[in-house]
Amino acid sequence: MSPATTDGQLDTLALWCGALVAVTSAAGLLWRITRALHHLVRRVEDAVTDWAGTEEHPGVMTRLDRIEHRIGAIEYQLHPNSGTSLRDAVDRVDQRTARHLDPP
Repeated sequence: MSPATTDGQLDTLALWCGALVAVTSAAGLLWRITRALHHLVRRVEDAVTDWAGTEEHPGVMTRLDRIEHRIGAIEYQLHPNSGTSLRDAVDRVDQRTARHLDPP
């Protein structure tokens, strides 16, 4: 083997190794970008599904409506009104208890 042939073969081998590294790096980069986009799309899809709701899990607006009704029922009990609220019952017990206690 002559030194010129060996140098030419080494140059060719180095070129092919460089090309293999470049192609492998490009494939790895493409895979990472594809994976990141897939995760992003899945997260957006989960957010949209959570907002809209499904059969098993109601959407955000339905849940907010339920929360508003529950808060309304709680507020009804906290203020004196027609005599049926918890506040009215506590006031009645307080009045009856005050009648049995000696004034200070």
